[in-house]
Amino acid sequence: MKQRSAALVGVELGAAVATAREIGEQVLAPEAAAVDEERRWPEKGMAALRSRLGGLVMPAECGGMGHGLLAVAQVGEATGRACASTSICFGMHLVGSAVIAAKASRRQEERYLKPIAAGEHLTTLALSEPGTGGEFWLPQTRMERVGEGMLRLTGAKSFVTNAGHADSYVLSTLAAGPGKPPGQFSCTVVDATAPGLEWGPSWQGFGMRGNASRGLELRGAEIADWCLLGEEGDEIWYVFNVVAPYFLMAMAGTYLGVAAAALEEACSHLLRHREARVGRSAAAQPVVQHRLGTMWARVERTRRLIYHAAAEAEIGAPQALLGLASAKAEVAEAAEATVNDALTLVGGIGYGEHSPLHRMLRDARAAHVMSPVTDLLRVWTGRALLDEPLLES
Repeated sequence: MKQRSAALVGVELGAAVATAREIGEQVLAPEAAAVDEERRWPEKGMAALRSRLGGLVMPAECGGMGHGLLAVAQVGEATGRACASTSICFGMHLVGSAVIAAKASRRQEERYLKPIAAGEHLTTLALSEPGTGGEFWLPQTRMERVGEGMLRLTGAKSFVTNAGHADSYVLSTLAAGPGKPPGQFSCTVVDATAPGLEWGPSWQGFGMRGNASRGLELRGAEIADWCLLGEEGDEIWYVFNVVAPYFLMAMAGTYLGVAAAALEEACSHLLRHREARVGRSAAAQPVVQHRLGTMWARVERTRRLIYHAAAEAEIGAPQALLGLASAKAEVAEAAEATVNDALTLVGGIGYGEHSPLHRMLRDARAAHVMSPVTDLLRVWTGRALLDEPLLES
């Protein structure tokens, strides 16, 4: 990627975040309740985000905006404030885009990067599998060479966000065939129109109901070998250099947005309640003020950790992994705690079925279970501090 001045990037990032806020307020927020209640993929919101910010992390030379982790986090916060489901859907597009762009060939630039940058192509990840649980870096989907210039994929993926709606899917695979070394993992990009892709039923979740998560069966799907990303055996490199950083920042930004929205909801309720009541209002009570001040500090310190972690990772700081892992773990706890506190301050109104806090609490809880799970991230941080291998069981 061509280097640009820090001042220019800052201006462009501010404009991108402002665009995300505008889309969030005008498109995502009005649709959020219906997306959740109807368990439907947020087509309108995703179209707006794709057309105006789809190329956020695409290289400038391909027509993209050329941004990185900090932009993913800040845009994620802006969209997460409005609708967590839409924010995760768009975040997975950004992660998939970054993976494709990391070692893109000329042919992949033409086929994927330029259309993504132009807002004409939606991609996403398909890494998790039924048999590997949260260890998404250990795929069992088989990839073998068949015929001249072709690859065959056989296996299953689970919890694919944007399933059935994306134009392409970034997959992880295990090499198969005579002479292949054991444990050689690779990444490929697969077009939605490739034969041999069979989608399972929609996943019915407690929260994050609009992310169109489904399982995918690959029944001997055949793709051209130029769809291989990087070289054979590059999957672990992709996981730790691209997938994990971008994935963690996409989720951290989204759930930071949920926490910020819950804090705002509590403040707005208390201000309205103060104006409506005669005499001493809840807003005047020290215990309420104390709780609100604690909530603000929790959200703000989490925000600073996330943004600092993104900035450190972008310059390759030695302890970048500590910040990235801790950011997602911290925001999971901060979002859940902040929504719970907001419910306490708002009272019975907040427990209503159609209260936005009702949706926020269910969405926030997903932050702990979306891989890498909070406990694993804490372990990774500890292992990094002790100079122990991250993936050693």
